[in-house]
Amino acid sequence: MKRERLLARLRSTSRRDLAIVGLSALLLVAGGFWGAAQFIRPAPPKQLIIATGWPGGAYQRYAAEYKQFFDKFGIQLIERPSSGSIENAELLRDDSQAVDAAFIQGGTTEPVEGDGLASLGAFYYEPLWIFYRAALSPGKPLERIADLKGRRIAVGGSGSGSRQLALDVLHANGLDAGAAKLLDAGGLDAVAALTGGKVDAVMVVGPTQSAAVWMLLYTPGVRIMNLANAETYVRMFPYLSTVVLPEGAVDLVKNIPPRDINLLAPMATIAVRSGTHPAHIDLLLQAAREVHGRPGIFHRPGDFPKAQGVDFPLSPEAERFYKSGKPFLQRYLPFWAATLIDRLVVMLIPLFAILIPVLRFAPALYGWRVRSRIFRHYGELKFLEADVESDPGSHTRQEWLDKLEGIEHGINHIAVPLAFSDRLFTLRTHLALVRETILKKTAA
Repeated sequence: MKRERLLARLRSTSRRDLAIVGLSALLLVAGGFWGAAQFIRPAPPKQLIIATGWPGGAYQRYAAEYKQFFDKFGIQLIERPSSGSIENAELLRDDSQAVDAAFIQGGTTEPVEGDGLASLGAFYYEPLWIFYRAALSPGKPLERIADLKGRRIAVGGSGSGSRQLALDVLHANGLDAGAAKLLDAGGLDAVAALTGGKVDAVMVVGPTQSAAVWMLLYTPGVRIMNLANAETYVRMFPYLSTVVLPEGAVDLVKNIPPRDINLLAPMATIAVRSGTHPAHIDLLLQAAREVHGRPGIFHRPGDFPKAQGVDFPLSPEAERFYKSGKPFLQRYLPFWAATLIDRLVVMLIPLFAILIPVLRFAPALYGWRVRSRIFRHYGELKFLEADVESDPGSHTRQEWLDKLEGIEHGINHIAVPLAFSDRLFTLRTHLALVRETILKKTAA
């Protein structure tokens, strides 16, 4: 019966010590998790708002392809129509508009300190097309922008990148409002104005697939200006490049265009704000590679997108993408599982930083608690022995033995795990030695 009570007391004490040590370790780990939770990224939102451009434009067409890509991952891509690149940059900077990303034409804006905008790279060439009525020059085709002096020119809608670039090159040729009649019309409105005889020329920026460009390429009586001095503009405007539209590249059967055409072209990009979720940025880059990585009239397959900041610094996520490709976890796991694990990695840092030392020192702490109960009685024995040695006559033998029995009673009620039983036996041996000292030093 006594043995059963002793075993029960041993188990109870051992569990209590383990509980105290374990609870302390748990509180440390929980504190680490709480601290890490302050830095964990939220889950990616279920929607992404992207500013595009005018109806029928290239930005809207590309956004429709991006939307199909995002649908695969359960994220809704919402298009925000606009007048063009300049307005898109304004929408990104305006927190009240809640726009996450926007198509931007190179050369239409500049980084503003503290705006937090970043480029996702160079996505494709956006040529500047100058269409004019063939009747302006029935003989030799026009080859210089200066030849449009005194003419009515549609330069693009207000807030568009087309208008910005058109005004830049017209100004370089001295064709301001006094030297030519400039009309703020772009897209399909500009096409209607040219075919209706309301303007003599149209300046529009966009790929061949944009509605306005495609219609004018096939419109009888309309020509494309082949810029003989295209390289001059590249020197004047560093954001421009020269591209060549090869003969017959648009339509080989109808031989459109009838000869090689030199064009000027800025780069297009998608810009994001600092608050755009990194997982959304990864998807935008993957969509860009799928959509713009295909071969085109002005580039070979795989030329785009590329790691080149356009108007804004390249975002850190884009830099990683161009160096390493698709995020590692997304190569093997579904999108949501990969993003969840990526977020939880932050929580593993405190787990390992705290749990490893806790696991290392917890056994020592547990052992210290058990030994401290034994060592306390060693101190009592030491003081009692010293008193007996120095002044044995200060108490009778029985009084000394009564004090020793009090200490012994406490020792007999110490419950320690079996691993520490040897220390308890050693303590009892010392107890017997002190009893012998009392018997030797005192009279019966």
